[in-house]
Amino acid sequence: MARSSSGKSVARAAATGGGATYRGQMPVNWYAALVVIVLVGIASVALAKYNYNKTPTVVEPTVGTTWHAGLAFDICGTTEPALAASPTTATTGLTTTGSGVLLIAPKTASEAGNNATLGKFAQGYDGLTLTNTSLKYPSASVPLYKNGEKCAAGTPDAGKVGEVKARWWVLTQSLKETGGLTTVKPADLKFVNRQLITVGFVPDNVSLPKPVSAISPLLQVLSGTQPVATTTTTVAGATTPTSSSSSTTTTTPASTTTTKPSSTTTTK
Repeated sequence: MARSSSGKSVARAAATGGGATYRGQMPVNWYAALVVIVLVGIASVALAKYNYNKTPTVVEPTVGTTWHAGLAFDICGTTEPALAASPTTATTGLTTTGSGVLLIAPKTASEAGNNATLGKFAQGYDGLTLTNTSLKYPSASVPLYKNGEKCAAGTPDAGKVGEVKARWWVLTQSLKETGGLTTVKPADLKFVNRQLITVGFVPDNVSLPKPVSAISPLLQVLSGTQPVATTTTTVAGATTPTSSSSSTTTTTPASTTTTKPSSTTTTK
C-alpha cells in the first residue's frame, strides 16, 4: 500500500534525528538545575562550618558566679527599712543578707544569665511582690500599690498618683556611682555586679534617690569586712524612718541601718 505524503515526511524527519532545529536546542533547564544544586551545596557546607566554629555566647552571671548589689525601697516618699535576711538559701541563689545587700549567686539556669533579674529575686522572697505594674513591700502597714493608684494618707506623697519603677547605678572600683538610669519595668531589671538599686512607688515626675542605706554595707561586703550573710533580727520601731508608719516592720539589726540619713525619707 502506498504511503501517504505525511507519512513520508515523518519518516524523513526521523532519519535526520529530529531535524536541525531540535539538534541545535540547548537543555537550559538541566543546566540551571545543576547550578542551583551546586550553589545550595556550597552554602550548606559554609553554614555548617560557621556554626561549628562559632563560640557560644555566655551571659553572666553563670551558675557558680557570686555578685553583690545594694537594694533599697522608697514607697510614696518614705525610705523603708532594709529587707530582713532571706530565711533560706537552699532553693535560690538570689538572696539578701539583711543589711540591704543582695547576694547574686545563681544555683540553676532558671536564675542565671538573663534570668537573674529583680523580679526573679522577688519571686523567691516571701512577702515581697514586684511586677512591672505592682509593688508590695513586706510590711502589714504598707499596702499593695498598682500603677495609677494614689499614695496612702500619711505618706509624703499622699494623694498623688504613682507608678512602680526602679533606678540603678553601678559602684565602680574607684567607689564612684555611675548610671542613675530609671526603668518602669523593674521586674525585668537584670542584675549587674556592684549594682545599687532603689525600687519604689512614686509619682511619675519624681526621681528615686540612691539607696544610701545600702552603700556602706555593700562596701563592707566587697572589702571582706562584713560577713556575706547575717541572721534575721526584729527590731520594733528602732529603725523605722521618721515619716514611715511601719513601726512593726521586721528589719535588720540597728547597727546595719543607722547609716541611713533621715533626709532620704523625704527625697523625691
